[in-house]
Amino acid sequence: MIKLIKGGCYYTGGTLVKANRAFKTSEQREEARRSTMTWQIIKRHNRGDEENLRIRFDAIASHDITYVGIIQTAKASGLSTFPLSYTLTNCHNSLCAVGGTINEDDHVFGLSAAKKYGANFVPPHLAVIHQYMREVEAKVGRMILGSDSHTRYGALGTLGVGEGGPELVKQILNKTYDVKRPEVVAVYLRGNLKKGVGPQDVAIALCGAVFKNGFVKNKILEFVGPGIKNLSMDYRNGIDVMTTETACLSSVWETDEKTQEYYKTHGRENDYKELKPGDPAYYDCGIVVNLSSIEPMIALPFHPSNAYTIREVLDHPREILEEVEAAGRKLRGDDKFTLTDKIRADGVYVGQGIIAGCAGGMYENIAEAYEIIKGKSVGSDEFSLSIYPSSQPVYKALVDNGYISGLMESGAIVKTAFCGPCFGAGDVPANNVLSIRHTTRNFESREGSKPAAGQLAAVALMDARSIAATAANGGRLTPATEMSYTKKVKKYYFDSKIYENRVYHGVGKADKEEELKYGPNIADWPEMIPLGKNLLMKAVSVINDPVTTTDELIPSGETSSYRSNPLKLAEFALSRKDPGYVGRAKLVKEAEETRRSTGTLPDEILSHLKGIEIGEDTIFGSFVVANKPGDGSAREQAASCQRVLGGIANIAKEYATKRYRSNLINWGMLPLLADKLNFKVGDYVYIENISKLIAEGAEQIPAKHIGHGEVKDIVLRIDTLTPDERNIILRGCLINFNAGR
Repeated sequence: MIKLIKGGCYYTGGTLVKANRAFKTSEQREEARRSTMTWQIIKRHNRGDEENLRIRFDAIASHDITYVGIIQTAKASGLSTFPLSYTLTNCHNSLCAVGGTINEDDHVFGLSAAKKYGANFVPPHLAVIHQYMREVEAKVGRMILGSDSHTRYGALGTLGVGEGGPELVKQILNKTYDVKRPEVVAVYLRGNLKKGVGPQDVAIALCGAVFKNGFVKNKILEFVGPGIKNLSMDYRNGIDVMTTETACLSSVWETDEKTQEYYKTHGRENDYKELKPGDPAYYDCGIVVNLSSIEPMIALPFHPSNAYTIREVLDHPREILEEVEAAGRKLRGDDKFTLTDKIRADGVYVGQGIIAGCAGGMYENIAEAYEIIKGKSVGSDEFSLSIYPSSQPVYKALVDNGYISGLMESGAIVKTAFCGPCFGAGDVPANNVLSIRHTTRNFESREGSKPAAGQLAAVALMDARSIAATAANGGRLTPATEMSYTKKVKKYYFDSKIYENRVYHGVGKADKEEELKYGPNIADWPEMIPLGKNLLMKAVSVINDPVTTTDELIPSGETSSYRSNPLKLAEFALSRKDPGYVGRAKLVKEAEETRRSTGTLPDEILSHLKGIEIGEDTIFGSFVVANKPGDGSAREQAASCQRVLGGIANIAKEYATKRYRSNLINWGMLPLLADKLNFKVGDYVYIENISKLIAEGAEQIPAKHIGHGEVKDIVLRIDTLTPDERNIILRGCLINFNAGR
């Protein structure tokens, strides 16, 4: 199905060939490296040199979990108007079901900010963020930065990057996105998908091949090859948005007449142009995907890379499900979580199906799902099917073409555009239920359960076609390739009047006299203190899992209602992974406040230091230890919640994503590294002259580890920081850095 090419390769004459020294000289290779589509786009946006990129984006986008914090941060840093196109969508907290009025209060704040500073505002239920940006803002050759990890518009010729909110603040303040030139990976597509195989099947197979081995981590995927022409734009977009789950930085595709037709359908034909690599183009490594061999796939709990063919699961259900069941029992800390009970004499049964969001809710996914389930019933037992079209224009086209009425007739529930099923704010299944979803993620607790409270459901990712096939069989797991149906769907028509009549189009129309409308939950950021000359810090959480997701650092779902109040949201930090974290972190913060008011730390702290004399101007903070933190969401709150609780560092073997490391830095926290994590909760680390080391760009950080009844000299590491990143850490956070300038 998928072949990985390690080392360099060339795309030439429409084929991908492995590089060798005889094929090109180093000078020719560098010229061919500049022929990639990635470099064609980046060079027009780069304010730095070829190795140290300083990117200015054409547009930015946020949803209603992130935009309040971004605007508050930018306002505290000197915001006057938005200098580039900014789109605020309301697709994450649009239910307004938790926390009283606070979700809708934030929407009112967002509209007032769009009027005051000049932005577009997409009201709740109208569109999920990435579908709107595809329909309205993507252009061939453009670069878009979004405060959501699934900011991917590569199939439309746009380089989309998902980052934490502070990176958007930098763009708002006319600063740059700074990154080392990323490696570029050729994803060569050939062949044609079988009927019943959809975009999510390709995406799951790709995640399974490259995530765990880190093959494309922080790289840019460039889709090329003859197989592209055999994919519709909905299929391309569906594969593209899931590239986030490979841990890559971004993605881009060759464009063709189908791309041009997409832009024409959406009334933006002038935004299209041909985009192809030069010949030859050099890539740092390659991936060959034979579309003809892709089968219906399932990503079992608890990660999109836990990939199997549905056939494998049906052939060996007990063996495979027992492994996942064991992982779930470990999460809950008991033996009551079950998956093998889903196995019956005639197959494996699931309790819920969801087709939703930026990955699943597109027109063709839902139309083909209708064709599969047409004339059948989802049944009146436990199994349920919910469908969320990704935008009102998609919903209207499905209604006009008769698909919605047919789905409703089958017993499916059709709802408005909403991202909730992707992060646990909608259609939360019952305890021990296995849900199959065409959404983006299936991390533990992602669907809303709380293992620490004994609640754990499980989500498996599947394509909409196989979800529909399963629904047609009353919840019995079924690959769509076993179903007889017509793949041909009616033509899609985009109704632009929907957005013309409801979206507030405010880009370039700032009204400085407009007042921001604050709800009672919207709070300013608390003070962040600068880094002192020396640093003493205490371990307040040690996480031994191989990977720690941002959902575990700050839970998604109902907690996100408090995202506009930093102190209230921080109360939920690590609550599903380490319930004692917040209390321990608060004690450290209180001790630091004592030091600042009295000039010395409390005796109970000093007594643990084994006679070490700490120097003057030593700040005291907390740190979290984890093997590989930060997989998943771009939400800055995974870092900012630690910071407002007195956090000063993470110590890890590696960071799962660039965006999480960036979030730590932008909130004034040290992204430290260690080869061995021999720390326990309650241990101390003392670093002398930390401010000098950071200011001078040191990458080796001598420190003393105080724990296990002894003091050890250790060396921590920190990967290269840009001059601005060093100053942000020294000042205490991005807000302080900007205010100081």
